[in-house]
Amino acid sequence: MIRILKVGEVSGQEIFARNMPTVNVEEKVAEILRNVRERGDEALREYTEKYDHAKPESLTVTPAEMQEALQAVDPDFMRILERAAENIRKFHSRQVRNSFLINDEDGIVMGQKVIPVDRAGLYVPGGTAAYPSTVLMDVIPAKIAGVKEVIVTTPPGADGKINPVILAAAKTAGADRIVKAGGAQAIAALAYGTESVPKVDKIVGPGNAFVAEAKRQVYGMVAIDMIAGPSEILVVADRKSNPAYLAADLLSQAEHDKVASAVLVTDSQELAERVRDEIERQLPLLERCAIARESVDNNGKIIVAEDLRAAIEIANEIAPEHLELCVDNPFDYLDSIRHAGSVFLGRNCPEALGDYLAGPNHTLPTQGTAKFSSPLSVDDFVKKTQYTYYTKEALARVAQDVAAFARKEGLTGHARSAVIRTEE
Repeated sequence: MIRILKVGEVSGQEIFARNMPTVNVEEKVAEILRNVRERGDEALREYTEKYDHAKPESLTVTPAEMQEALQAVDPDFMRILERAAENIRKFHSRQVRNSFLINDEDGIVMGQKVIPVDRAGLYVPGGTAAYPSTVLMDVIPAKIAGVKEVIVTTPPGADGKINPVILAAAKTAGADRIVKAGGAQAIAALAYGTESVPKVDKIVGPGNAFVAEAKRQVYGMVAIDMIAGPSEILVVADRKSNPAYLAADLLSQAEHDKVASAVLVTDSQELAERVRDEIERQLPLLERCAIARESVDNNGKIIVAEDLRAAIEIANEIAPEHLELCVDNPFDYLDSIRHAGSVFLGRNCPEALGDYLAGPNHTLPTQGTAKFSSPLSVDDFVKKTQYTYYTKEALARVAQDVAAFARKEGLTGHARSAVIRTEE
């Protein structure tokens, strides 16, 4: 049963404690990375057979497989995919950054170019569930950024094929290639390249402990978006909130994973108790009841704060992946939220809306990293190059200042390179 903690009656350490999985996979992941780097497709096939129990004919999805998948997907779901993709494109199109140029002094031009990476690798988890939403959320920003080749990698089923809804989402989003591989071996293929998988410049997307560790180890060889941890939700709710709604929202994250975290912060002891009871009523109704039960019992909690302002400060300290503000006039509190991956405002905005349809990205910082990092966006798929141009006359005006600065750092070669051009 979920715990109820009252501020002032328990320690701050208990209030802010966060589940940190301690699975040690570093050496195993290093071995997988090394094997794929050295042996390419051969190793990738071996690991796919070992971990996914699949022996696909081709490591990449063929046009025939794509066509077969599209025919298998319910037309109504295709319509929903298109609607979600439209919303995601609309939101992420506003994130596009423009290059700029400054030319307000005679003889001087400076600027910055915004350039997409050439190739991006997008990891989509498999295993206990299929995530077409992650395909849309990762591929669409990359294509808006202008990435030339977007490669999706995801584990195949035992039949050696990818779930049709994943392929339908990839087609809808505009993915260029789909690879039948999961786990650390997929990250290795993207980072180093194999006969079937080109090396990418950046890898994004969530995954299990093996995927997260693999991303950490290949960072530097390629760029990554973040090291994602277990899914989290924190709900700030006042005494007028509907406990059934709150329980449903908490369980929506608890069903993700046994180590997922569901937290409610409220100003009402009565509401806390009613939500606890409602969780117990709704839990048996879930198909993934056993997973949600373990998540709620081990990682869930309800925190009773003095008032809503105190509740929001607790939320800021926890810096959750998903934050719901179930209060009247939620925009009155929005400026007070400093640390959260994504914020859902009001009583009619469940986090699941953001997972699938609303448009803002659902690949978000976890484990408190919202204090210094951001949701996946178009920015993740571009880099910036700056440039400078001076005429001879413009350099002459500043050469002595450049030289003086260089000498202060003991770099006389730097100084000479500036003044030599003024001595002719």
